[in-house]
Order: sequence, then structure tokens, then C-alpha cells
Amino acid sequence: MLKTLLLAGALAASAAGGAFAQATQPATPARPAAPPAATSPAAPAPARPAATTPATTPQSALIDINSATRAELMTLTGIGEARADAIIRGRPYRGKDDLPNRNIIPQGVYDGIKDKIIARQR
Repeated sequence: MLKTLLLAGALAASAAGGAFAQATQPATPARPAAPPAATSPAAPAPARPAATTPATTPQSALIDINSATRAELMTLTGIGEARADAIIRGRPYRGKDDLPNRNIIPQGVYDGIKDKIIARQR
């Protein structure tokens, strides 16, 4: 029984001793705050480009449905192998809206890609 009491006392002292040891250790000096990062004097913020709209999309970035390769057409959302082949077979197009008007692709797919395509006349 004495062993049990000593063991219980040792465990209690050990648990309390950890807290006591933490409380009696000298406090670590606080680190000085890092100096603020140097900033340039009130530099004007760079101009942000306007949101891309059909009117501001460069024509060179548009995919020409009259001359694009199958791989280029397949980069468009909703255009897979079969639709790319159908677009190629249906050439030439007078306008990009020929795609849904001639039932080459569904209107929903056209709505998703119409700002990314063009039908240049050769």
C-alpha cells in the first residue's frame, strides 16, 4: 500500500512538477517586432485591364472556324472530335452564327464559344 501511495504521489508531483517547472523557468525575452517592410512612396497602382468582352478581344486571339485545324477547334468548350469534324465538313461559313443556324452545333454550345470564334472570309 505504501508503494501505491508513493507511486500515486510521484505521478501527481510529476504532473504538477511539469507545470511548476514551466512556471519557474525564466521568461524568454520577447523578440523585437520586425521593422515594417520598406515601401515606395505612394506609387500609383498599375492600371487593370478592362474585362474581356467581344468588343475588346483581339481578333488574332479568336479561332477562325473557316480555317482552324481540328485540334484548334477541339480547344473550345463543348467541341469534341465529332463536332470539330462537323465544323470542318460544313465549311465555308458566312458568319459564326451559321454554326447553330445550320445545325452544326447546338445553340447552348454556340452561346458558350461565340466570343472565342470568328468566321473570316477568304
